[in-house]
Amino acid sequence: MTTTDSLTPSPVLRVAPAAPAEAAAHFRASLVFHADVSDVAAALAADGDPGFVVLDSRSTAAWDQGHIPGAVHLPTALIPDQAGKLLDRSVPVVTYCWGPGCNGATRAALALAELGYQVKEMLGGFEYWVREGFEFETWEGRERRTADPLTAPAGSEDCGC
Repeated sequence: MTTTDSLTPSPVLRVAPAAPAEAAAHFRASLVFHADVSDVAAALAADGDPGFVVLDSRSTAAWDQGHIPGAVHLPTALIPDQAGKLLDRSVPVVTYCWGPGCNGATRAALALAELGYQVKEMLGGFEYWVREGFEFETWEGRERRTADPLTAPAGSEDCGC
């Protein structure tokens, strides 16, 4: 390595990290807007009211293919007309769609927030719900797949995050 190379920052550090206070504000804000699949599953599995409702914003065909048990089905396009009939404005809503490659949950969260609902988006969506081994429903009944070891630790419901 030449002297010039040692002075060139890595691609990671070409843009310096934020100051700790700025980073803390950013990550705190991220947690205000997002929920993790395993945290949602743990809250739903605990005894009592989890304090939120889960909303699947996908199409009816996607819903039939599989959804989180107990979720409310409300496709994003129908939110303006039907949210008031299906959701209580005093109960926070956690939206989800297919997965990380889909922004349907983000669009649904925006539509709900514009209507006055408190809302979070579930990171990973239905894809990670299934990949982490949580039970889901289809038009044929309930199913559960083995957890993908790349998304959840083997033999544990808790990722330790």
